[in-house]
Amino acid sequence: MIVKTRIYRLKPDETMTQVLDDWCNYRRYCWNHALALWQDLYMAHNIFDKVVATTFIPKQNKKTKKWHMTYQDHHLNPSPNWRLVRDLMVEQKEEWQYAYSARTLQLAVQDLGKAWQNFFNKAQPDWGKPKFCSKKNSRQGFKTDRAKIKNGLLWLEMPKETPYKDHWTGIKLSEKPLSDKIGVVSIFKVNRKYYASVPYKLEKTLPKAKTGKGTGIDINVGHFNYQDGQCLVLPQSLRKLYAKIKFYQKCLAKKRTINGIIKGTQSNKYLRTKAKLQACYERVSNIQHDLMHKFTTKMVNDYDQIVIESLNVKGMLMSHVASKGMHRSMFGLFKQLLAYKCKWYDKELILANKLYPSTQRCAVCGMVKKGNEKITLRGNHKYGTKHNEYVCHNPNCPNYGQVVDRDENAMKNLTLLISHPELNKAL
Repeated sequence: MIVKTRIYRLKPDETMTQVLDDWCNYRRYCWNHALALWQDLYMAHNIFDKVVATTFIPKQNKKTKKWHMTYQDHHLNPSPNWRLVRDLMVEQKEEWQYAYSARTLQLAVQDLGKAWQNFFNKAQPDWGKPKFCSKKNSRQGFKTDRAKIKNGLLWLEMPKETPYKDHWTGIKLSEKPLSDKIGVVSIFKVNRKYYASVPYKLEKTLPKAKTGKGTGIDINVGHFNYQDGQCLVLPQSLRKLYAKIKFYQKCLAKKRTINGIIKGTQSNKYLRTKAKLQACYERVSNIQHDLMHKFTTKMVNDYDQIVIESLNVKGMLMSHVASKGMHRSMFGLFKQLLAYKCKWYDKELILANKLYPSTQRCAVCGMVKKGNEKITLRGNHKYGTKHNEYVCHNPNCPNYGQVVDRDENAMKNLTLLISHPELNKAL
Protein backbone atom coordinates (compact mmCIF):
# COMPACT_ATOMS: atom_id res chain seq x y z
CA MET A 1 0.00 0.00 0.00
CA ILE A 2 1.16 3.53 -0.78
CA VAL A 3 -0.23 6.92 0.21
CA LYS A 4 -0.98 9.45 -2.52
CA THR A 5 -2.09 12.94 -1.59
CA ARG A 6 -4.21 15.17 -3.81
CA ILE A 7 -5.06 18.83 -3.23
CA TYR A 8 -8.55 19.87 -4.37
CA ARG A 9 -10.22 23.23 -4.67
CA LEU A 10 -13.40 23.16 -2.57
CA LYS A 11 -16.68 24.66 -3.73
CA PRO A 12 -18.86 24.99 -0.58
CA ASP A 13 -22.26 26.67 -0.39
CA GLU A 14 -23.01 29.53 1.98
CA THR A 15 -23.71 27.30 4.98
CA MET A 16 -20.59 25.15 4.59
CA THR A 17 -18.49 28.26 3.93
CA GLN A 18 -19.53 29.56 7.34
CA VAL A 19 -18.78 26.14 8.86
CA LEU A 20 -15.29 26.11 7.38
CA ASP A 21 -14.60 29.63 8.63
CA ASP A 22 -15.81 28.75 12.13
CA TRP A 23 -13.72 25.58 12.29
CA CYS A 24 -10.60 27.45 11.12
CA ASN A 25 -11.13 29.96 13.92
CA TYR A 26 -11.76 27.17 16.43
CA ARG A 27 -8.56 25.37 15.45
CA ARG A 28 -6.59 28.60 15.93
CA TYR A 29 -8.19 29.03 19.36
CA CYS A 30 -7.27 25.45 20.35
CA TRP A 31 -3.66 25.89 19.21
CA ASN A 32 -3.17 29.18 21.09
CA HIS A 33 -4.90 27.90 24.23
CA ALA A 34 -2.85 24.68 24.17
CA LEU A 35 0.42 26.57 23.63
CA ALA A 36 -0.29 28.89 26.56
CA LEU A 37 -1.21 25.91 28.78
CA TRP A 38 1.91 24.03 27.66
CA GLN A 39 4.15 26.96 28.61
CA ASP A 40 2.46 27.28 32.01
CA LEU A 41 2.99 23.57 32.69
CA TYR A 42 6.64 23.85 31.66
CA MET A 43 7.21 26.77 34.04
CA ALA A 44 5.44 24.90 36.84
CA HIS A 45 7.57 21.84 36.12
CA ASN A 46 10.78 23.87 36.50
CA ILE A 47 9.56 25.36 39.78
CA PHE A 48 8.39 22.08 41.32
CA ASP A 49 11.45 20.27 40.00
CA LYS A 50 13.52 22.07 42.65
CA VAL A 51 11.10 21.10 45.43
CA VAL A 52 11.58 17.37 45.92
CA ALA A 53 10.48 14.91 48.53
CA THR A 54 13.58 13.53 50.26
CA THR A 55 13.55 9.99 51.67
CA PHE A 56 16.53 8.71 53.67
CA ILE A 57 17.39 5.06 53.14
CA PRO A 58 20.25 2.94 54.54
CA LYS A 59 22.98 1.89 52.09
CA GLN A 60 26.12 -0.23 52.55
CA ASN A 61 29.49 0.73 51.11
CA LYS A 62 30.88 -2.26 49.14
CA LYS A 63 34.54 -1.51 49.97
CA THR A 64 34.40 -0.56 53.67
CA LYS A 65 31.30 -2.68 54.46
CA LYS A 66 29.95 0.24 56.50
CA TRP A 67 26.38 1.41 56.53
CA HIS A 68 25.38 5.05 56.00
CA MET A 69 22.21 7.02 55.32
CA THR A 70 21.56 8.33 51.82
CA TYR A 71 18.56 10.14 50.31
CA GLN A 72 16.43 9.62 47.22
CA ASP A 73 14.65 12.37 45.25
CA HIS A 74 11.06 12.07 44.05
CA HIS A 75 9.91 14.59 41.42
CA LEU A 76 6.52 16.03 42.26
CA ASN A 77 5.43 17.25 38.81
CA PRO A 78 5.58 15.41 35.45
CA SER A 79 6.93 17.15 32.36
CA PRO A 80 4.28 18.49 29.93
CA ASN A 81 3.27 16.41 26.91
CA TRP A 82 0.48 16.62 24.37
CA ARG A 83 -1.70 14.00 26.11
CA LEU A 84 -1.56 15.88 29.42
CA VAL A 85 -2.41 19.16 27.69
CA ARG A 86 -5.25 17.51 25.77
CA ASP A 87 -6.79 16.01 28.91
CA LEU A 88 -6.65 19.35 30.73
CA MET A 89 -8.27 21.16 27.81
CA VAL A 90 -11.04 18.55 27.58
CA GLU A 91 -11.74 18.95 31.31
CA GLN A 92 -11.93 22.74 30.94
CA LYS A 93 -14.24 22.67 27.91
CA GLU A 94 -16.94 25.31 27.76
CA GLU A 95 -20.46 24.85 26.45
CA TRP A 96 -19.91 26.69 23.16
CA GLN A 97 -17.08 24.29 22.23
CA TYR A 98 -19.49 21.36 21.88
CA ALA A 99 -20.77 22.91 18.64
CA TYR A 100 -17.45 21.89 17.02
CA SER A 101 -15.84 18.55 16.34
CA ALA A 102 -13.82 17.18 19.26
CA ARG A 103 -11.23 15.84 16.80
CA THR A 104 -10.28 19.38 15.81
CA LEU A 105 -9.07 20.07 19.34
CA GLN A 106 -7.23 16.76 19.70
CA LEU A 107 -5.46 17.01 16.35
CA ALA A 108 -4.43 20.62 17.05
CA VAL A 109 -2.84 19.61 20.37
CA GLN A 110 -1.18 16.62 18.72
CA ASP A 111 0.35 18.89 16.06
CA LEU A 112 1.60 21.16 18.82
CA GLY A 113 3.34 18.17 20.42
CA LYS A 114 5.09 17.42 17.11
CA ALA A 115 6.12 21.08 16.85
CA TRP A 116 7.77 20.88 20.27
CA GLN A 117 9.61 17.71 19.23
CA ASN A 118 10.90 19.44 16.11
CA PHE A 119 12.06 22.34 18.27
CA PHE A 120 14.68 20.08 19.85
CA ASN A 121 15.94 18.96 16.43
CA LYS A 122 17.83 21.77 14.69
CA ALA A 123 18.10 19.71 11.50
CA GLN A 124 14.46 20.50 10.70
CA PRO A 125 14.07 22.90 7.73
CA ASP A 126 11.69 25.25 9.59
CA TRP A 127 13.37 24.91 12.96
CA GLY A 128 12.07 27.22 15.65
CA LYS A 129 9.95 27.56 18.74
CA PRO A 130 6.17 27.12 18.27
CA LYS A 131 4.42 30.46 17.97
CA PHE A 132 0.89 31.68 18.55
CA CYS A 133 -1.33 31.77 15.47
CA SER A 134 -2.75 35.09 14.34
CA LYS A 135 -6.08 35.68 12.65
CA LYS A 136 -4.23 38.03 10.28
CA ASN A 137 -2.27 35.16 8.71
CA SER A 138 -3.12 34.69 5.04
CA ARG A 139 -3.48 30.93 5.55
CA GLN A 140 -5.93 29.40 8.03
CA GLY A 141 -6.97 25.78 8.34
CA PHE A 142 -7.78 22.72 10.42
CA LYS A 143 -7.51 18.92 10.30
CA THR A 144 -10.07 16.17 10.67
CA ASP A 145 -9.90 12.37 10.57
CA ARG A 146 -13.68 11.89 10.46
CA ALA A 147 -14.24 13.22 6.95
CA LYS A 148 -15.68 10.87 4.32
CA ILE A 149 -16.11 10.86 0.56
CA LYS A 150 -19.54 9.82 -0.75
CA ASN A 151 -20.71 10.16 -4.35
CA GLY A 152 -17.78 12.42 -5.17
CA LEU A 153 -18.53 14.85 -2.30
CA LEU A 154 -16.52 15.56 0.83
CA TRP A 155 -18.61 15.18 3.99
CA LEU A 156 -17.40 16.55 7.32
CA GLU A 157 -18.37 15.16 10.70
CA MET A 158 -21.50 16.93 11.95
CA PRO A 159 -21.41 17.74 15.70
CA LYS A 160 -24.55 17.06 17.70
CA GLU A 161 -25.04 20.63 18.87
CA THR A 162 -24.22 22.46 15.65
CA PRO A 163 -26.65 25.26 14.64
CA TYR A 164 -26.32 24.22 10.96
CA LYS A 165 -27.84 20.76 11.39
CA ASP A 166 -30.70 21.34 8.91
CA HIS A 167 -28.43 22.73 6.18
CA TRP A 168 -25.45 20.39 6.49
CA THR A 169 -24.37 19.23 3.00
CA GLY A 170 -21.44 17.71 1.19
CA ILE A 171 -18.73 19.87 -0.38
CA LYS A 172 -17.97 19.66 -4.09
CA LEU A 173 -14.40 18.89 -5.18
CA SER A 174 -12.63 20.37 -8.19
CA GLU A 175 -11.75 16.89 -9.51
CA LYS A 176 -13.00 13.35 -9.20
CA PRO A 177 -11.59 11.62 -6.08
CA LEU A 178 -9.30 8.62 -6.50
CA SER A 179 -10.96 6.42 -3.87
CA ASP A 180 -13.28 6.42 -0.87
CA LYS A 181 -10.52 5.30 1.54
CA ILE A 182 -8.87 8.44 2.91
CA GLY A 183 -6.79 9.43 5.91
CA VAL A 184 -6.50 12.67 7.88
CA VAL A 185 -7.84 15.50 5.71
CA SER A 186 -6.23 18.93 5.99
CA ILE A 187 -8.51 21.82 4.97
CA PHE A 188 -7.05 25.29 4.58
CA LYS A 189 -8.12 28.71 3.37
CA VAL A 190 -5.87 30.97 1.25
CA ASN A 191 -7.03 34.28 -0.22
CA ARG A 192 -10.71 33.44 0.42
CA LYS A 193 -10.32 30.16 -1.45
CA TYR A 194 -10.76 26.79 0.22
CA TYR A 195 -8.60 23.75 -0.44
CA ALA A 196 -8.47 20.20 0.91
CA SER A 197 -5.39 17.97 1.05
CA VAL A 198 -6.75 14.40 0.88
CA PRO A 199 -4.42 11.38 1.40
CA TYR A 200 -5.50 8.11 -0.29
CA LYS A 201 -4.42 4.62 0.68
CA LEU A 202 -3.93 2.85 -2.65
CA GLU A 203 -2.34 -0.34 -3.84
CA LYS A 204 1.19 0.04 -5.14
CA THR A 205 1.22 0.80 -8.84
CA LEU A 206 3.09 -1.32 -11.35
CA PRO A 207 6.74 -0.29 -11.88
CA LYS A 208 7.66 1.75 -14.92
CA ALA A 209 9.14 -0.03 -17.92
CA LYS A 210 12.92 -0.31 -17.73
CA THR A 211 14.81 1.86 -20.22
CA GLY A 212 18.36 0.79 -19.36
CA LYS A 213 19.46 4.43 -19.20
CA GLY A 214 20.89 6.53 -16.39
CA THR A 215 21.62 10.21 -15.89
CA GLY A 216 23.11 12.67 -13.49
CA ILE A 217 21.30 15.92 -12.75
CA ASP A 218 23.42 18.99 -12.04
CA ILE A 219 21.38 21.45 -9.99
CA ASN A 220 22.00 25.13 -10.64
CA VAL A 221 20.26 28.40 -9.96
CA GLY A 222 17.78 28.82 -12.80
CA HIS A 223 18.35 25.55 -14.66
CA PHE A 224 18.92 21.81 -14.17
CA ASN A 225 21.24 19.93 -16.56
CA TYR A 226 20.68 16.24 -17.36
CA GLN A 227 21.85 13.71 -19.96
CA ASP A 228 19.53 14.70 -22.82
CA GLY A 229 19.02 18.40 -22.25
CA GLN A 230 18.26 21.16 -19.79
CA CYS A 231 15.25 22.19 -17.70
CA LEU A 232 14.70 25.91 -17.07
CA VAL A 233 13.52 26.33 -13.49
CA LEU A 234 13.06 30.10 -13.86
CA PRO A 235 11.36 30.57 -17.25
CA GLN A 236 10.44 33.95 -18.69
CA SER A 237 6.87 33.74 -17.35
CA LEU A 238 8.18 33.50 -13.79
CA ARG A 239 10.61 36.38 -14.26
CA LYS A 240 7.74 38.63 -15.33
CA LEU A 241 5.73 37.62 -12.27
CA TYR A 242 8.68 38.30 -9.98
CA ALA A 243 8.96 41.78 -11.53
CA LYS A 244 5.27 42.35 -10.73
CA ILE A 245 5.80 41.13 -7.18
CA LYS A 246 8.68 43.58 -6.73
CA PHE A 247 6.51 46.42 -8.04
CA TYR A 248 3.55 45.60 -5.75
CA GLN A 249 5.84 45.26 -2.73
CA LYS A 250 7.15 48.78 -3.34
CA CYS A 251 3.60 50.07 -3.69
CA LEU A 252 2.59 48.49 -0.37
CA ALA A 253 5.64 49.92 1.37
CA LYS A 254 4.72 53.43 0.20
CA LYS A 255 1.05 53.06 1.16
CA ARG A 256 1.91 51.57 4.55
CA THR A 257 3.88 54.60 5.77
CA ILE A 258 2.35 58.08 5.84
CA ASN A 259 4.57 60.96 7.10
CA GLY A 260 6.89 58.48 8.76
CA ILE A 261 4.06 56.80 10.67
CA ILE A 262 3.04 53.23 9.91
CA LYS A 263 -0.66 53.40 9.11
CA GLY A 264 -2.99 53.15 6.18
CA THR A 265 -2.93 49.34 6.11
CA GLN A 266 -6.75 49.23 6.13
CA SER A 267 -7.34 51.63 3.24
CA ASN A 268 -9.09 50.36 0.13
CA LYS A 269 -6.08 51.04 -2.13
CA TYR A 270 -3.80 49.13 0.22
CA LEU A 271 -6.12 46.13 0.35
CA ARG A 272 -6.52 46.06 -3.45
CA THR A 273 -2.76 46.13 -3.95
CA LYS A 274 -2.32 43.43 -1.33
CA ALA A 275 -4.84 41.23 -3.13
CA LYS A 276 -2.91 41.66 -6.40
CA LEU A 277 0.33 40.71 -4.64
CA GLN A 278 -1.23 37.58 -3.15
CA ALA A 279 -2.60 36.59 -6.56
CA CYS A 280 0.91 36.89 -8.05
CA TYR A 281 2.39 34.72 -5.28
CA GLU A 282 -0.30 32.09 -5.87
CA ARG A 283 0.39 32.11 -9.61
CA VAL A 284 4.14 31.69 -9.02
CA SER A 285 3.57 28.77 -6.65
CA ASN A 286 1.29 27.00 -9.14
CA ILE A 287 3.81 27.40 -12.00
CA GLN A 288 6.74 26.18 -9.90
CA HIS A 289 4.95 23.09 -8.59
CA ASP A 290 3.62 22.22 -12.05
CA LEU A 291 7.12 22.57 -13.52
CA MET A 292 8.74 20.41 -10.83
CA HIS A 293 6.12 17.66 -11.08
CA LYS A 294 6.42 17.45 -14.87
CA PHE A 295 10.24 17.40 -14.78
CA THR A 296 10.51 14.74 -12.06
CA THR A 297 7.91 12.57 -13.83
CA LYS A 298 9.91 12.83 -17.06
CA MET A 299 13.10 11.76 -15.24
CA VAL A 300 11.37 8.71 -13.73
CA ASN A 301 9.86 7.73 -17.10
CA ASP A 302 13.08 8.09 -19.12
CA TYR A 303 15.79 6.83 -16.74
CA ASP A 304 16.30 3.86 -14.43
CA GLN A 305 19.17 5.34 -12.38
CA ILE A 306 19.31 8.99 -11.39
CA VAL A 307 22.20 10.71 -9.60
CA ILE A 308 21.73 14.05 -7.83
CA GLU A 309 23.88 16.11 -5.51
CA SER A 310 23.31 16.15 -1.77
CA LEU A 311 23.72 19.89 -1.29
CA ASN A 312 24.02 21.81 1.96
CA VAL A 313 21.55 24.50 0.96
CA LYS A 314 21.71 26.39 4.26
CA GLY A 315 25.48 26.67 3.97
CA MET A 316 25.12 28.03 0.42
CA LEU A 317 22.87 30.94 1.44
CA MET A 318 25.73 33.45 1.55
CA SER A 319 23.92 36.68 0.65
CA HIS A 320 20.38 37.86 0.03
CA VAL A 321 21.06 37.87 -3.74
CA ALA A 322 22.21 34.23 -3.85
CA SER A 323 19.56 33.19 -1.34
CA LYS A 324 16.76 34.56 -3.50
CA GLY A 325 17.86 32.57 -6.55
CA MET A 326 18.27 29.34 -4.58
CA HIS A 327 14.87 29.63 -2.96
CA ARG A 328 13.25 30.27 -6.34
CA SER A 329 15.03 27.25 -7.87
CA MET A 330 13.37 25.00 -5.23
CA PHE A 331 16.23 22.56 -4.59
CA GLY A 332 14.47 20.97 -1.62
CA LEU A 333 11.15 20.39 -3.40
CA PHE A 334 12.92 18.81 -6.38
CA LYS A 335 14.73 16.29 -4.17
CA GLN A 336 11.54 15.49 -2.23
CA LEU A 337 9.43 14.85 -5.34
CA LEU A 338 12.11 12.81 -7.09
CA ALA A 339 12.73 10.65 -4.00
CA TYR A 340 9.15 9.46 -3.53
CA LYS A 341 8.52 8.99 -7.26
CA CYS A 342 11.62 6.79 -7.57
CA LYS A 343 10.33 4.77 -4.63
CA TRP A 344 6.89 4.40 -6.20
CA TYR A 345 8.12 3.18 -9.58
CA ASP A 346 11.17 1.12 -8.49
CA LYS A 347 13.79 3.48 -9.90
CA GLU A 348 17.19 3.94 -8.25
CA LEU A 349 18.08 7.33 -6.78
CA ILE A 350 21.78 7.85 -5.98
CA LEU A 351 22.90 10.74 -3.77
CA ALA A 352 26.40 12.02 -4.47
CA ASN A 353 28.66 12.76 -1.52
CA LYS A 354 28.60 16.39 -0.36
CA LEU A 355 32.37 16.58 -0.89
CA TYR A 356 32.36 14.90 -4.29
CA PRO A 357 34.09 17.44 -6.63
CA SER A 358 31.67 17.23 -9.53
CA THR A 359 32.44 20.83 -10.55
CA GLN A 360 36.24 20.68 -10.12
CA ARG A 361 36.81 17.25 -11.72
CA CYS A 362 37.46 16.74 -15.42
CA ALA A 363 34.93 14.28 -16.84
CA VAL A 364 37.46 12.98 -19.43
CA CYS A 365 40.78 12.48 -17.62
CA GLY A 366 39.65 12.67 -13.99
CA MET A 367 42.01 15.45 -12.89
CA VAL A 368 40.70 17.48 -9.94
CA LYS A 369 41.42 21.20 -9.68
CA LYS A 370 42.91 22.22 -6.34
CA GLY A 371 44.24 25.37 -4.72
CA ASN A 372 44.31 28.46 -6.93
CA GLU A 373 43.12 26.43 -9.93
CA LYS A 374 39.62 25.93 -8.50
CA ILE A 375 36.56 27.38 -10.22
CA THR A 376 34.68 29.80 -7.95
CA LEU A 377 31.65 32.01 -8.39
CA ARG A 378 33.98 34.62 -9.87
CA GLY A 379 35.73 32.15 -12.16
CA ASN A 380 39.47 31.47 -11.96
CA HIS A 381 41.91 34.40 -11.68
CA LYS A 382 44.98 32.32 -12.48
CA TYR A 383 43.83 31.39 -15.99
CA GLY A 384 41.28 34.15 -16.49
CA THR A 385 38.29 31.86 -17.05
CA LYS A 386 34.66 32.66 -16.22
CA HIS A 387 32.53 30.96 -13.56
CA ASN A 388 30.62 28.89 -16.15
CA GLU A 389 33.72 27.70 -18.02
CA TYR A 390 35.79 24.60 -17.33
CA VAL A 391 39.27 24.30 -18.90
CA CYS A 392 41.39 21.21 -18.26
CA HIS A 393 45.12 21.99 -18.04
CA ASN A 394 46.33 18.39 -18.06
CA PRO A 395 48.56 17.97 -21.17
CA ASN A 396 47.57 14.30 -21.47
CA CYS A 397 43.82 15.07 -21.59
CA PRO A 398 42.03 15.02 -24.97
CA ASN A 399 40.23 18.23 -23.88
CA TYR A 400 43.46 20.03 -22.98
CA GLY A 401 42.96 23.78 -23.28
CA GLN A 402 39.39 23.48 -24.57
CA VAL A 403 36.60 25.54 -23.00
CA VAL A 404 33.82 23.25 -21.75
CA ASP A 405 30.55 24.27 -20.09
CA ARG A 406 31.01 23.80 -16.36
CA ASP A 407 27.48 22.49 -15.75
CA GLU A 408 27.75 19.92 -18.56
CA ASN A 409 31.05 18.73 -17.12
CA ALA A 410 29.52 18.40 -13.63
CA MET A 411 26.54 16.48 -15.03
CA LYS A 412 28.90 13.97 -16.73
CA ASN A 413 30.81 13.51 -13.46
CA LEU A 414 27.58 12.73 -11.65
CA THR A 415 26.51 10.27 -14.36
CA LEU A 416 29.88 8.54 -13.95
CA LEU A 417 28.91 7.48 -10.41
CA ILE A 418 26.39 4.99 -11.86
CA SER A 419 29.12 2.81 -13.37
CA HIS A 420 31.84 3.72 -10.83
CA PRO A 421 30.26 4.00 -7.36
CA GLU A 422 33.72 3.78 -5.74
CA LEU A 423 34.28 7.43 -6.81
CA ASN A 424 31.39 8.63 -4.63
CA LYS A 425 33.61 10.19 -1.98
CA ALA A 426 35.77 13.23 -1.35
CA LEU A 427 38.75 13.12 -3.77
